[in-house]
Amino acid sequence: MEQTKRIRGWFLYDWACQPYNTLMLTFIFAPFFAATAVEFYQNLGLSEDAADARAQTLWSNALTIVGLLIGLSAPILGAIADSAGRRMPWIGFFTLLLIAGGFATWFSDPNGSNLIFMLMAFCIGFIGAELAYIFANAQLPELGEGDEIGALSGSGFATGYVGGVISLIIVLTLFVAQGNGKTVIGIDPIFGLDPLTKEGTRLVGPFVAVWAIVFSIPYFLWMNEAGLARTKASFSVAMTRLKGSIAALKTRRSQRYFLLSSMFYRDALNGLYTFGGIYASLVLNWSIVQIGTFGILAAISAALFSWLGGKFDRHMGPKPVVISAILVLITVSIIIVNLTNTTFFGVKLAQGSTLPDIVFYICGCAIGGFGGIVQSASRTLMVRHTRKGQETLEFGLYGLSGRATAFLAPLLISIATTVTGSARLGVSPLIGLFIIGLILLTFVHPKGDADQWSDT
Repeated sequence: MEQTKRIRGWFLYDWACQPYNTLMLTFIFAPFFAATAVEFYQNLGLSEDAADARAQTLWSNALTIVGLLIGLSAPILGAIADSAGRRMPWIGFFTLLLIAGGFATWFSDPNGSNLIFMLMAFCIGFIGAELAYIFANAQLPELGEGDEIGALSGSGFATGYVGGVISLIIVLTLFVAQGNGKTVIGIDPIFGLDPLTKEGTRLVGPFVAVWAIVFSIPYFLWMNEAGLARTKASFSVAMTRLKGSIAALKTRRSQRYFLLSSMFYRDALNGLYTFGGIYASLVLNWSIVQIGTFGILAAISAALFSWLGGKFDRHMGPKPVVISAILVLITVSIIIVNLTNTTFFGVKLAQGSTLPDIVFYICGCAIGGFGGIVQSASRTLMVRHTRKGQETLEFGLYGLSGRATAFLAPLLISIATTVTGSARLGVSPLIGLFIIGLILLTFVHPKGDADQWSDT
């Protein structure tokens, strides 16, 4: 019964934190920031295309810096946590960062006078969400054994995405105003929120913070660390372990290639998540409500496919599941690059055609669904490369592999956007990142290499 409560608490932590990614990173705050920045730059005299490019570049540069901070700190902090046998205090601290960042975004100015503050507030919460997520991932090996890890990983992601869907539905129906000042169900935003100053959209950050507070309580009550040996945290011991794990990569061929592979394909996936809503805003000229509806479909797809992916993972193993999902995401990326609101693969569409919207909705479902599968099965594959007693350290390395090149997708998008002057063509580098990751993944052993190193 105790283990069942721990598993439920771990699932609920995904539920508690996922809305930061769903609402802030992808579907509500990021497009709001992009639209605010575009209007601000146009008021300075830039053309629409130039303003679009400037807004996307600003967002890309911020994520580049944050990605480097997360990637470099994760393995060091993970090693310190493992040396002390404690993860929960760290997770608590990072959760507080998520909450603080969420509350701070309320003070965003819809006129764009404090764009840098808006970015800083978002980034503080994002750093907290990402690092907490890495530490929570390291708890997965404690929750099950063997093939059941895949099902647990998939169910955890599915739970998180369901939380994301429900939170997105709540803010769209009750808070966020459309152009007519009403929410999607035709009512005024609750609490007297003013549509003219975007109060409904700005309230999303505090809403995410309160959501995290409420739904993380069971996790902190149930996910005890009674089974872990506790010692005084030692930076020197942690760094010795970290150096040893990095040195071991020379002989751990499968883990080495897996971490290298995941650097590229997870960076590409994060690029799709991060710039999907911005793409819809800048290229297809969607409203926040349209993007939110798109997000609901994508999140529902992610929840369903993550759960199904966990079942396939349990029976087939994670590697073939990851490969199949990446192939789908490459196809989707190619479609997106060749889609505008007036053309599809260079073919001019009839005026007022709804085909671009329909295609992008379908792409959104594919990104959500197969992106969820990639994350879930990759987490399982990492467990197969994780040594007992060094889970947080090695998941920190996994976090580093996902963030060491986290600057790459935003940077390449920034460069491509600047060179082409097109927000649409700016996302084309993601295709190459997926392909590189797929090639490197072929050198990864399906069963990992943790067993032979468990005693070292």
